[in-house]
Amino acid sequence: MACARVPLDEQQVTEPGPLGKEHTLPALHPARKEERCFVPYKSPPEDGSPAEVEEFLEHAKFITEDLEWLLGLPHDKFWCQVVFDESLQRCLDSYLHQAPRGLDLSSLPSSPAMADMQRSIHRAVFLTFLRMATHKESKENFITPTVFGEIIYDNFLFDIPKILDLCVLFGKGNSQLLHKMIENIFTQQPSYYSDLDETVPTVLQVFDTILSKCGLQCEGAAAMEPMKLNAHKQPTAMTMNQQELVDTVLYLCDSTTTIHAFLDIFPAACTSFHAHSFLSRLTSFYETAVPDLEKAVRKRNFDDKSLQEDLWKRLSHSCRKMVETTHLLLNHTCLQPILEGGENTLSFAEELLQHFTSFLPEKRFLSDYDEQFPIADDVSLLQQALPVIDETRTSYLLQGVESAWDSVGRQRPQSHIHQKSVAAHQGAAGAAAASSSAGFKPQKVPEQGGRESPLGAEAMLEVPRKGNNGAVCPVSEAELESLLSCIRDLLPDLGEGFLLACLQEYNYNSELVINNILEDRLAPNLDKLDRAMPRPVKEELPDVLSVRSNVFDDDEFDIFRRDQIDMSRIWKGRRKGESAREMLNDKQHIAEQKARYQSYETVVDEIVIAPGESAEAYDLDDYDDEYDDTYDMNQVGANDLDGDSLLNRRPFTVPQVLRKGTKQEEEEEEEEEEPIPNNVNRDQFVQDPALLRERAEARRAAMQHRKGYRPERPGNVVGQPKGQGQTTETFLDRRKKEANKSRVSNHNRRSMADRKRNKGMIPS
Repeated sequence: MACARVPLDEQQVTEPGPLGKEHTLPALHPARKEERCFVPYKSPPEDGSPAEVEEFLEHAKFITEDLEWLLGLPHDKFWCQVVFDESLQRCLDSYLHQAPRGLDLSSLPSSPAMADMQRSIHRAVFLTFLRMATHKESKENFITPTVFGEIIYDNFLFDIPKILDLCVLFGKGNSQLLHKMIENIFTQQPSYYSDLDETVPTVLQVFDTILSKCGLQCEGAAAMEPMKLNAHKQPTAMTMNQQELVDTVLYLCDSTTTIHAFLDIFPAACTSFHAHSFLSRLTSFYETAVPDLEKAVRKRNFDDKSLQEDLWKRLSHSCRKMVETTHLLLNHTCLQPILEGGENTLSFAEELLQHFTSFLPEKRFLSDYDEQFPIADDVSLLQQALPVIDETRTSYLLQGVESAWDSVGRQRPQSHIHQKSVAAHQGAAGAAAASSSAGFKPQKVPEQGGRESPLGAEAMLEVPRKGNNGAVCPVSEAELESLLSCIRDLLPDLGEGFLLACLQEYNYNSELVINNILEDRLAPNLDKLDRAMPRPVKEELPDVLSVRSNVFDDDEFDIFRRDQIDMSRIWKGRRKGESAREMLNDKQHIAEQKARYQSYETVVDEIVIAPGESAEAYDLDDYDDEYDDTYDMNQVGANDLDGDSLLNRRPFTVPQVLRKGTKQEEEEEEEEEEPIPNNVNRDQFVQDPALLRERAEARRAAMQHRKGYRPERPGNVVGQPKGQGQTTETFLDRRKKEANKSRVSNHNRRSMADRKRNKGMIPS
């Protein structure tokens, strides 16, 4: 085995060879890999049949068992399998490609069994990647950092697309582990930074691809190439077919979600994106593509309204992620250095103001960004950190933000205007809560019938509430109590019933409730309520046992209606104290049957009936089964003619045994049995099998002779020795064998395998 405190890349192991002779190998060697085939992952079926569900569960079980086996291997065996097993890498890559994302409908399996199996695979894949990104597991099991970086880079165990997929799949709930994992990968192998720099232009190409699909192009300096002459002939978002529109929205949603997840988990990558002018390209794309896509999704006619709602939800989610990505880039490249107070603080502040100024022409993007992340807060932060900032420039910037709100025809949220008054009521902590509560609310545009529909990056992201009676609550009981206690600490004079109504009205946002109560801007239906209204009493549900109905009600084992149950009649498994011998010796059933058979123990052959008595007195009937009723229907002798009266009633018939010359000559198709010779003992129990086979063969030959059947000639493909010539029969037999040899043995295997694969019997 490997020596302790020695890196795995320097360890040597001694193992027996094929011939039994021991030889020394490096710890990382292809010969030490276990022969195991990892099957690729397939996404769960959407509303699949029971057969598809069963196939997915069986397939997923194989993957889970294989990955758990891999995670249970020792350190050296694990790395041999990871580095040299190509099927393992194909399995992991297939999960990163095919696994459902957060907004996919298939991410919600139809059955609990599928959901549990999907979670098992998800956990096993994450733990596998986590162990692959760890170069030191303990003091004894570790790899030299430089060698570790070369192994994961040269063998493509990790690359930038894989890291992006890891962030979007496992980022929720595992952000800290993923951050440490990706940071260790980039630290041990700096070449990934250069790969990231080469990947950013490809990410930017995604925006150009979507614009070209929609017949659009970025304007100004953000455009990478001039518009082509035939660009006006390309279909737009309103004229393209429905499937292309669906693919475009899904492509945009997946791309923006992945980029945001990566930058959120690994902020060090913001520098690479910032160096390629990602912000200017992103804002220009948002301003150009988002309005056209929203118009197409909102105004086009969809046969399936659920598809339209899903597209609108994904498009709104994409808008939100683009705005949050912009804030991440600004925060990590400009705001964080200013707050840390390092060198070149003025240059970072100047760069931040330049970015805000470049947002001014993008009216739609600027209004959406200011709605979620108020620019006034960032400007106030700059003025506090750097008092030397030009006030004229900041006022011009804030006026440009207000102009953007007016140009898009939307009303600025009141929470942005009244934040100072909220801070006076709540203090510094309340001001921070109010700032966070000034969230990204959906834009409202009138639809047909006067109803308003949400627009913007936040549209359709909130959980819908079923009905208006408050029966469905999106928060748990503990969370609701926490929200109530938080509000009651600030406003103790309000009743819990009134606060519950306010929370329900404002989607259980405690900061928004506090803000609207302090500013006296509650909804009209809340103003009519009594502010001291107590909490409504929770209705008690009826007892299930009182209304239940069952076929076993009121039986001897009904514990819900009986206080006393004979427990001696209840046992689990074989009854205690009972053995086979005791059961056989128990003759109680004989005594139970004795009384039944006592009525049959006296047999009377004849009962003498006294004169003047009937058979009914003796429980008898008039039927006598020994009475001869042959002549009851005939008047014997009354109408008989002369001669033999017996012949008149029944004509004389010669017995068949005494007949002569009437042998039946009909031949039956079935085989006729030969009479057994007289010398054979008829009482013989078993006859000679050889004799029986000879008789059967003789009967078969006779039958074939009668039917004119000609037996097939036995084949002869050997023929005469070479040089003596062959007969015509030999040539015919050889030709027949050559033509029909594919019917047996292992011939024709490839064609039959192709036939199975084409029918879907073998996974390709």
